[in-house]
Amino acid sequence: MTKTVPQTEEITPAPGAAQQDKERAKGGGLLGLVTANLRTSGIYIAFVAIVALFAVLTGGDSLSPDNLTNMVLQYSYILVLAIGMVIVIIAGHIDLSVGSVVALTGAVSAVLVIQQGMPYWVGIVAALAVGIAVGAWHGLWVAYVGIPAFIVTLAGMLLFRGLTLQVLDNVSLSPFPREYGRIATGFLNGLLGGYGYDAFTLLIGAVAVAGYAVSGWRARTARIRYDQPVESLDLFLLKVVAVGVVVMAFAWQLAHSRGLPIVLIVLAVLVLVYGLVTTRTVFGRQVYAIGGNLPAAMLSGVKVKKVNFWIFVNMGFLAAIAGIIYSSRMNGAQPAAGEMFELDAIAAAFIGGAAVTGGVGTVVGAMVGGLIMAVMTNGMQLMGIEQQVQMVVKGLVLLLAVAFDVYNKRRAGASR
Repeated sequence: MTKTVPQTEEITPAPGAAQQDKERAKGGGLLGLVTANLRTSGIYIAFVAIVALFAVLTGGDSLSPDNLTNMVLQYSYILVLAIGMVIVIIAGHIDLSVGSVVALTGAVSAVLVIQQGMPYWVGIVAALAVGIAVGAWHGLWVAYVGIPAFIVTLAGMLLFRGLTLQVLDNVSLSPFPREYGRIATGFLNGLLGGYGYDAFTLLIGAVAVAGYAVSGWRARTARIRYDQPVESLDLFLLKVVAVGVVVMAFAWQLAHSRGLPIVLIVLAVLVLVYGLVTTRTVFGRQVYAIGGNLPAAMLSGVKVKKVNFWIFVNMGFLAAIAGIIYSSRMNGAQPAAGEMFELDAIAAAFIGGAAVTGGVGTVVGAMVGGLIMAVMTNGMQLMGIEQQVQMVVKGLVLLLAVAFDVYNKRRAGASR
């Protein structure tokens, strides 16, 4: 006797949260893209909102050509420090000494150039050498002796502040030669015509937008080739247009002031180089591996001590660049230079999306975090808000950024 087996409908299990995010992102919807990349998208949304808020509160003064130029000059050294700090934080460390290193490198340069009468480039080379030596000192204790970076750099903060006072003999030195001062206060405006704006600045802005579009298109094509999720073509074009509008509006304002700041070119080069280092090199992947899962990185053959050593050497190098820029802008060296710079750099990294536990963060995110701090500080200064209130606001913003990171981790853990 033949038994008839009833046909059953095939049941497909419901995709998990991560798979749903991937499918929404692959579908190209704006909501899906934001959901899948909340951490990255949120910081850009916050930045635009803060810029718009202070533009309204200051009656548009915060977006004036002269104010934007001054903001670039005033906060460039903090952004340089943020590049190095985010790499340190990604690896699961912290550096509390960068403000003191900024002061020491500027002091060494001032003594050689101002006091000893040497050429300005000698001061630059000496400052870079001191910064690299300081980074190697920290890297030796952290990587090879095994002392936590918090303790090593806390000691370094005191040690190098004391050396700064010793080098300067507790007095300020000024002024630097004109060539040295142009590092932080010089401008490129070679095509300044009779129309009231600098065409060279607009040309550089257009080249930057074109480079961003080409780079984004190549990255999108590569992801499609490997069958990875991407946003829709319409959304990609919208993103390129939005970035282009923002960049060209910024270039337009700079072109109506004094032209393209030299320090902005230095900063752009550093962002491009370190963006590639952290995303396209073996060293960058090893930094993320160490911060994300140290035991797994060690088992994978990553030379943890060597990588940690060079992380701090790099931080010292960037602190020296920041010291050169700061002393150039101040046209001299002061014993109290660089105070609280380490906190601004750390805040920029965390606000930009770096994780407290390491393994997460980007150079671009740190730049946006630094710009948020710069816009807030500059806007509150234009509004005449007292210094103590500014410190309270910045402290609350940092706390909320870290709380957002903790919330994301708990949410991700609950969804597994």
